[in-house]
Amino acid sequence: MLRFACLTLGLALVAGGMASAQTPAAPPASRPAMTAGDAFLATNAKAPGVVVLPSGLQYKVLTSGPKTGPSPKSGDLIKVHYEGKLLDGTVFDSSFERKQAAIMPLEGLVQAWLEALPLMKVGDEWILYVPPALGYGDRDVGPIPAGSVMTFRLQLLGMLAVD
Repeated sequence: MLRFACLTLGLALVAGGMASAQTPAAPPASRPAMTAGDAFLATNAKAPGVVVLPSGLQYKVLTSGPKTGPSPKSGDLIKVHYEGKLLDGTVFDSSFERKQAAIMPLEGLVQAWLEALPLMKVGDEWILYVPPALGYGDRDVGPIPAGSVMTFRLQLLGMLAVD
């Protein structure tokens, strides 16, 4: 009985934590961040080496892997190093800082990653400039305010076989 109660309490905490991490409505205070983000993206789009995709995703290649190397496709298990930042420089997540690459399926990620990763070759390192619509949109997610433009330094280390 105690085990069942603990399990129920644990599931309630996880569900409650997930609900609070993804607040559906953006407060009016997020509007200035969106305006600053739009200005940043407009200026950044003209910077040397920045590629702008039709979706609005921007990227800059820092390091290129072999041109004939493999690229991940939907359903692949990818191995990446990454660092996510807000425009003010706040790092909200970094596998580089943890000194441990992340391994995850190429699905269920922010739209910017789903768009960029299939364009990358193993060994590529890019900076992604992510408009809100390709990130978390109008939801607060942990330390990331609704409407935030984010940057991701993304290094594709490889793909792993899925059993």
